Amino acid sequence: MRILLTGADGQLGTAIKSLCASERVIVCDATDLAQLDITNLQRVRRFVESCKPDFIVNCAAYNDVDAAEDSNRFDDVCLVNSIGPRNLAIASDEFKIPLMHFSTDYVFDGAKNTPYQITDLPHPINIYGGSKLLGESFVRSLTKMHFVVRLSWLFGPSGFNFVTKVSDWAKTSTEIRIVDDQTSCPCYTEDIAPAAIDLLESKAYGLYHMTNSGWCSRFEWAKYIIECLDLGTNVVAAQSSDFNAAPRPGYSVLGQFPTFQTIGYELPDWRNATKRFLLSKDW
Repeated sequence: MRILLTGADGQLGTAIKSLCASERVIVCDATDLAQLDITNLQRVRRFVESCKPDFIVNCAAYNDVDAAEDSNRFDDVCLVNSIGPRNLAIASDEFKIPLMHFSTDYVFDGAKNTPYQITDLPHPINIYGGSKLLGESFVRSLTKMHFVVRLSWLFGPSGFNFVTKVSDWAKTSTEIRIVDDQTSCPCYTEDIAPAAIDLLESKAYGLYHMTNSGWCSRFEWAKYIIECLDLGTNVVAAQSSDFNAAPRPGYSVLGQFPTFQTIGYELPDWRNATKRFLLSKDW
């Protein structure tokens, strides 16, 4: 199997690249912006034609949710999150190569209090979510051979994420304030990467939600991180309105049907995933 991987230097891209190199007989052409600018259609076409992959996996994203609200960055956000996926979908259709594209729980507004299913209509409440939804729409309409996989609260060994932020904050303060009005499902890249490859190999094209099992609030997650690290820092519940940040869905838990039925297993619980991540690093 040969995979063209875009966004290979990001959190999930790094995990997939590492998995391909160490645990599976997969040739991975790993690219990031320096090797392939997915916002340029002609370059995408030429690269795909020369690479001749069996699958395209797109991990490239503009994921700074707060910065995306800046009107001066609107074009950059949409180029990466919307036009890039469109270009890959066009190449996917032209060369008959399946495309896996990763999206986000932020395509939903958070008004529900039960898990969002793939049948629920998206309604993003921030620019980031809107740009990701447009990217989804391009992929789903421009190539039949697609996997659109929505993730949430991604964390892993590569890059900066909520777990590393909480650890850093807790080491420099006796008390930290974390919102308790945002609830979703943490996604550990080391669990998501093999599940994504298994889904890719199924060739069961369509829309999927993929997360670790269970869900929690940011506040609950932070308390668990502090507990695992035995830091003793006091975690105080706060409201999203207390911070000058982009609006985020209050509840964006993703229902897993039909992901687990397709790959044949459930991903580990978010607590298990968080603990394994914490044990893997020298804090």
